[in-house]
Amino acid sequence: MQRKWIGSTITLVGVALFLTGCPKKPEVVETAPSPMAMQAPKAAAPEKTPTEVAPQPPETKVTPEAGAVPEAQVAEAEMKAGTSAKAAESALHDIYFDFDRSEIREDAKKLLAADIEWLKKDGAAKVTIEGHCDERGTSEYNLALGERRARATRDYLVAAGIAANRISTISFGKERPFALGHDESAWKWNRRAHFVLSAK
Repeated sequence: MQRKWIGSTITLVGVALFLTGCPKKPEVVETAPSPMAMQAPKAAAPEKTPTEVAPQPPETKVTPEAGAVPEAQVAEAEMKAGTSAKAAESALHDIYFDFDRSEIREDAKKLLAADIEWLKKDGAAKVTIEGHCDERGTSEYNLALGERRARATRDYLVAAGIAANRISTISFGKERPFALGHDESAWKWNRRAHFVLSAK
């Protein structure tokens, strides 16, 4: 009887051990691939090849011989031209008149002789003769007197051989005095024929 009980007990223990000791079946977990993994692999970028550079022409410098003149040279040439025009004007002598007269005085003829010589040497020069008066008299009267003085001077030059088409005249009357003052010391300088180089 005791042997049966021991045998049953051993059997129960063995069954229990069998039931509790069986290893569990491993779970299989299926994982979905990530969207990133489903993307197609990127194509490998082509290797960069060195680009060809078109040859550049050498930098060209414009020289005055090619026709371009730097601004500084233009300004210098203009300054020289202006200077030479002023020099030419200064070579021409103004002449002066007696009060209310338009006849060429003897002392003025000497100055005009030098002007005639200069104009004959430079045949391309053209001049404008300005007639001026002192402040006495009306504006209208002085404009007419200034015109007579300018024309008398022009006629003298033309008679000496200077072409009439190289000489023009204008009268400013008393509007542009050379000397400021209200007595004879200023007036004698304002009664004049003034030469201006007009063209070449």
